[in-house]
Amino acid sequence: MSIATVALSPVYEDNLNLASCLAGQYGSRSNDSILIFLTVGGSVIPLRVKESDSIASVKFKIQTFKGFFVKKQKLVFDGKELARNNSCVRDYGVADGNILHLVLRLSDLQAITVRTVCGQEFEFHVDRKRNVGYVKQQIAKKEKGFHDLSKQELILDGEELEDKRLINDICKSNDAVIHLLVRKSAKVQAEAVQKDFEVSVVASASNEKGSDAEKLQERLQAVALNTVPRSFNLEPLIVNPKITLSPVVKKLIGSTFDGIARGHQPIRSSKGSGGAYFMLDSCAQNYVSVFKPTDEEPMAVNNPQGLPLSVDGEGLKKGTRVGEGAFREVAAYILDHPKSGPRSACSDEKGFAGVPPTVMVKCLHTGFNYAEGCEYSSKSLKIGSLQMFMKNCGSCEDIGPRAFPVDDVHRISVLDIRLANADRHAGNILVQKDDKDGQLVLIPIDHGYCLPENFEDCTFDWLYWPQAQQPYSAETIAYINFLDTEKDIELLKSHGWTMSLACARVLRISTMLLKKGAERGLTPFAIGRIMCRETLKKESIIEEIVEEAEEGVLPGTSEAAFLQSVSFIIDRRLDDLIK
Repeated sequence: MSIATVALSPVYEDNLNLASCLAGQYGSRSNDSILIFLTVGGSVIPLRVKESDSIASVKFKIQTFKGFFVKKQKLVFDGKELARNNSCVRDYGVADGNILHLVLRLSDLQAITVRTVCGQEFEFHVDRKRNVGYVKQQIAKKEKGFHDLSKQELILDGEELEDKRLINDICKSNDAVIHLLVRKSAKVQAEAVQKDFEVSVVASASNEKGSDAEKLQERLQAVALNTVPRSFNLEPLIVNPKITLSPVVKKLIGSTFDGIARGHQPIRSSKGSGGAYFMLDSCAQNYVSVFKPTDEEPMAVNNPQGLPLSVDGEGLKKGTRVGEGAFREVAAYILDHPKSGPRSACSDEKGFAGVPPTVMVKCLHTGFNYAEGCEYSSKSLKIGSLQMFMKNCGSCEDIGPRAFPVDDVHRISVLDIRLANADRHAGNILVQKDDKDGQLVLIPIDHGYCLPENFEDCTFDWLYWPQAQQPYSAETIAYINFLDTEKDIELLKSHGWTMSLACARVLRISTMLLKKGAERGLTPFAIGRIMCRETLKKESIIEEIVEEAEEGVLPGTSEAAFLQSVSFIIDRRLDDLIK
């Protein structure tokens, strides 16, 4: 799914000052009724809600009045995501007149307008995973004059579109609409018109041979355009020269570099709340990686989604810092050890949970987002995470959870519990079909909010899947027992991230809980419930355990003694839970 801020008809400023008029237009008043304003793509939507309304009901109202489906909405207020659907509006401090940012996940449909040579125009929608051949079939169905697919010729930017090209590859911008003007025995030329592509027809009076020559000339011009030297750079961010990049990571960087060198622009995804760029291979046929710059993270200076700057440096999730998301993305890959243990320098072994290969890089390109007044220059190097693009057939939010393999859900649960993930939802678990047997494979991505400094925002969507109610297998328990937190902290340090005391404490405690829970035969659900809050205001059990330990130790107590106290309290609480 792609995410984008959506431009709506603007609300005039005068209307925003007429609260009394809006009260009647957007819902009747009650004792706890308040008027809020949703900003979407620079426009404003007034909406009357109750302070006692749940976040889920507010999203449903937005769906009712504006047609945006609930599961495609993300609400942000005062720099924090309103993520807990069962919490009330007042729990987040939202009051009358407050402004909330609305980010929407749009469907994977691409609108295509077809204009014939006679001026007839009609529109249809195509799944972005469809190819050009399918588009030709739709044109033939809409217009009888184009029933012969072999005589349809579509050329974009001087390049003839092959039938196998995917719509998603052609539509580089999520908000672009392709305009096609098609005629048999005609030459089709494409011209960029702002964000849209205008494709027009030029009738040719030359013979067939001359027409072929013209087509060849167009292709040569297109190749020449793509090979114009551009100022760009891509290289790994080396902190420790003793760390050797694995072959798969080297190939990842090399393939991405080749795509940039051929002049293929990074394609910014609207998915998520920060800047993320799909990087093409040298042939521009496939995505090879996803680049996430630190300065385009949510609430960072160059964030492309219009979110406000963080006033205190804290990220959208409690216990995270703006600008550290890329390090956390890489940390999740490093700590996702294979079954055999931490990877050696030359190992390409897949991690237990299947986090895609990820590395910190420095990248320079004109296609990234820059704040006004801070335009691109040769010194505008971006630092961020580069992750291998994984082919998929959607995410877990597109498929019912009962279809997911139990082992895959359990492996992801081990990763999330251990790293205290504050943002695990169905949309950031990709679904892939195994080529051999057609079985589903789950791939966890988006780990910018793992390893936080506290447990306040821990969120696991899989907690409510049926697989979470089943006990861990002997193989999974053996993997959990093998984990060594102290070695993990040193491993991250060798890769350039010296964890803060608070982050290291969370990693130690969450891993301790995971080990003790698995040893007692607890399910992922039972362990996950200890880490996640039931409501926004009610602390989780793990938070209560930490507070009890902090109150029970003397000032100046060593970290080791504190963790020993935590261990004792966890044992007691788990034993009570089992009883």
